[in-house]
Amino acid sequence: MGNTTSCCVSSSPKHRRSNHSRLEPYRPEPELSREDTGCNLQHISDRENLDDLPMEYNPSDHPRASTIFLSKSQTDVREKRKSLYINHHYPGPVRRKYSSCSTIFLDDSTVSQPNLKYTIKCVALAIYYHIKNRDIDGRMLLDIFDEKLHPLSKSEVPADYDKHDPEQKQIYRFVRTLFSAAQLTAECAIVTLVYLERLLTYAEIDICPANWKRIVLGAILLASKVWDDQAVWNVDYCQILKDITVEDMNELERQFLELLQFNINVPSSVYAKYYFDLRSLAEANNLSFPLEPLSRDKAQKLEAISRLCDDKYKDLRKLAKKRSVSADNLTVVRWCPAIIS
Repeated sequence: MGNTTSCCVSSSPKHRRSNHSRLEPYRPEPELSREDTGCNLQHISDRENLDDLPMEYNPSDHPRASTIFLSKSQTDVREKRKSLYINHHYPGPVRRKYSSCSTIFLDDSTVSQPNLKYTIKCVALAIYYHIKNRDIDGRMLLDIFDEKLHPLSKSEVPADYDKHDPEQKQIYRFVRTLFSAAQLTAECAIVTLVYLERLLTYAEIDICPANWKRIVLGAILLASKVWDDQAVWNVDYCQILKDITVEDMNELERQFLELLQFNINVPSSVYAKYYFDLRSLAEANNLSFPLEPLSRDKAQKLEAISRLCDDKYKDLRKLAKKRSVSADNLTVVRWCPAIIS
């Protein structure tokens, strides 16, 4: 124990002070960047901070950015109204139903439960305006979406397949066939449109007659897997489209995800924006949702939902009231139920 070479021996305080006097002053090391450390992955907070991004470039991400299909449709709507005004041609009597004191007309489509048939019609109309009013600036055509290179059927693709724009009815029949065979919901159709516009924005491509079918198919494939709990498998789409292979479907899904940068998140605010913009598109193109008189059963359900909401916020209103007020400045908050006529 008394050996100076032992590991337990300690130097004297004087020796420690002399060693401390020879130490260099502390200098903080510079912070290393992600490139220096090799960790160049994007943090999730960087992607979710959407306020710093320009809204006009990410309508499928930012709830306050205007949707692309609605802005592209406004040009045709204005031209149509202008043509009717110049030619003095009026569409005729309006058959829209209006509510009265005795009867209230409501449609069966809500943001939480949209009408399937009319939602698919609106989505097909939005895709139609995307194709019709696309930017003709020589944007690239990706091979994975080219119907000439990856046909959906064994029938020969026409030589001018990329020259003629599809009609709205043709787009509607294609989307309706997939949704009917795969038993997809109306919410999935809205998410499909979100992914479609996100693809066009991220990949900087346009949807055109040569690629619209495969782009829509890839968006439906991805939306069904993200939205539905029991998703449709890729092999099931091969049963709907008889001449397509599973390997082609897998490659389409993989490249679609890569072009989206694996961003498949759809916030509720973005979903609601697309739903109401689709309703605006339908109203501008005289594609109104069917209206039905408010029945007694539906009125009782609405009243029950309203009562639940009233009970939920009743305690919050009580807490918001002051316990005591001055007699000089007496203000009483009154809560009155709203009457819908």
